[in-house]
Amino acid sequence: MSSPLTSRLPLARHQVDRDYLTRERDGVVDELLASTATRVLPVWRGRTLMASTGALALLPAASVPTADDYVYLGVSKDPSAVEPVGTPVLAALLDDERARSIAPDDAAWGSPRVSGSELSARDAGLAVEAVAVANWHDSHRFSPRTGRPLVTDKAGWVRRDPDDGHEVFPRTDPAIIVGVTDADDRLLLGSNALWEKNRYSLLAGFVEPGESLEHAVQREIFEESGINVVSPRYVGSQPWPFPASLMVGFRAEVDADDPGTLTPDGAEILELRWFSRDDLVAGLGEIVLPGRTSIARAIIEDWFGGEIDQ
Repeated sequence: MSSPLTSRLPLARHQVDRDYLTRERDGVVDELLASTATRVLPVWRGRTLMASTGALALLPAASVPTADDYVYLGVSKDPSAVEPVGTPVLAALLDDERARSIAPDDAAWGSPRVSGSELSARDAGLAVEAVAVANWHDSHRFSPRTGRPLVTDKAGWVRRDPDDGHEVFPRTDPAIIVGVTDADDRLLLGSNALWEKNRYSLLAGFVEPGESLEHAVQREIFEESGINVVSPRYVGSQPWPFPASLMVGFRAEVDADDPGTLTPDGAEILELRWFSRDDLVAGLGEIVLPGRTSIARAIIEDWFGGEIDQ
């Protein structure tokens, strides 16, 4: 059973059957490109071609320049979409010249990081899948063992060494993000060194090798804030392919027996503040919260008890 929070996360929604068995068929990309039923999603520099602000551009294969790499995303399951249920969708990973040939205006290309909350469930699922795999292709052109160039295989889901057959598969980097509350049910928010000074969000960090998610919660919160937390509880997750993360959401409480001392680490986190619900409402003219596409915003609003108008 999925978490109730996960069902409300924009980038965790999907109405796509990834149809993994079809990836195994030899020549399937050529077969799909030759079919008039197939639709192609152009992808360029981590962005997808948009038909409008809230919809992806899914084009007939003949309308898209030939790409060096394709990824079979699966088949549409959305009965309300223009394309019939069962429509196969390919992502075409385009270089600069080919992308500009179909849409020279940068405004025609959108990132699910920005527009994810406006997309349908099907389009959100297609966008994050396409961008995630495209980012992996960009960073895995060569064998990590030999340095030789890799070739694309299995409908874009494998890169293979043509000499020894060694296969490299897409990777996802798990990261935890945590709504920390104290004994007064105040929420801890921090300002990251890479953001403008008035932007606040939950604390987060990558899971290290050999570490459980729960241990990562306790370690990251202490490293960034000096606070010890207990009872980490999973609340939901969503892909965050910017470039390759899965954000795993938790709630946790300050350890009443050993709370620690609230201290920003000074490197990633420059400022930390406890917010009651009244404090947060009063500060909305002063601070900026995470956007609605992020799981951070969903966890904050889950603690708050409803949508926050900002």
